[in-house]
Amino acid sequence: MQAPNFYEPLDHYLKDLGLTKGPIEITQLTGGQSNPTYKIRDGSSSYVLRKKPGGVLLPSAHAVDREYRVMKALSNTNVAVPQMLSYCEDESIIGTAFFIMEYLDGRVFIDQSLADMSKNERRKVYEEMNRTVAAIHQLDYISLGLESFGKPGNYFSRQITRWSRQVREANIPIPDSLNKLMDWLPTNIPSEDETSLIHGDFRMDNLIFHKTESRVIGVLDWELSTLGNPLADFAYQCMAWRISPQLWRGIAGLDHAGLGIPSESEYIAMYERQIGKPVAQHWSFLMAYNLFRISAILHGITKRALDGNANANDAIQNGEKSGALADLGWACAQQ
Repeated sequence: MQAPNFYEPLDHYLKDLGLTKGPIEITQLTGGQSNPTYKIRDGSSSYVLRKKPGGVLLPSAHAVDREYRVMKALSNTNVAVPQMLSYCEDESIIGTAFFIMEYLDGRVFIDQSLADMSKNERRKVYEEMNRTVAAIHQLDYISLGLESFGKPGNYFSRQITRWSRQVREANIPIPDSLNKLMDWLPTNIPSEDETSLIHGDFRMDNLIFHKTESRVIGVLDWELSTLGNPLADFAYQCMAWRISPQLWRGIAGLDHAGLGIPSESEYIAMYERQIGKPVAQHWSFLMAYNLFRISAILHGITKRALDGNANANDAIQNGEKSGALADLGWACAQQ
């Protein structure tokens, strides 16, 4: 599907950079609930364009500049990311800020049960995900020039305040459990705190795996990355064990042992071995916090869909899941 509204100026921009020579083809990629993403081909080369959506946006949302900055900083680390090629703030070209990056030809898994794989292959994919998220948290963000990428310390309090504010600013009905979590979370924050680079949306379908190997060749969608508490980031991925496939891409209720997928406790133990310390002391809070956060994000998607600014066709349906996820979060808070 071509995008004629910005085809010609983008064509000139890419040719001026020396990235393309012949006529280009522009195809919108699926996924990317937040920032529209396109594949660009000129017959011999392929690239990816990622842009802010059009329309009125919530404050600090859709930070494509931050995505570009962090992936560029990680280019020579053991965390695989696409090569960053250009960042452009000139809105006259395609209507919003955007960046161009390398196109990675690999596999993206949407179904976390990995139905088409063998038991051994599934285990290897989960082990590789675990290794990758631990590698992100063990990076020296100061040596990477990311010391100004966020505020060290007090992460949970700042995030709870931020997402609660965005929920209220959306000015649409708020699910009851989401309201309860916004009241409960600020008074139950663990006293222990630490800071690392965090991805902010680390999950299976934000990873590109090698075509034939159980190896991550690219971590994508860094829009929500910042400096923060690594346990929040790790526990975010572990929500998959609490969410059913029927609700939203989770693995709750599946025969994990039979499939070769580690149990939640096994996955936590893998991470503990990677980073060399225990992490499960405040697990109920971490689960409640992350389910609150994803509920708040989906609440925002509902608002954008109602305003006509959401990218994905199923934005309204995903937004409706906000209440169900908040219910799960409130159940964790009661444990």
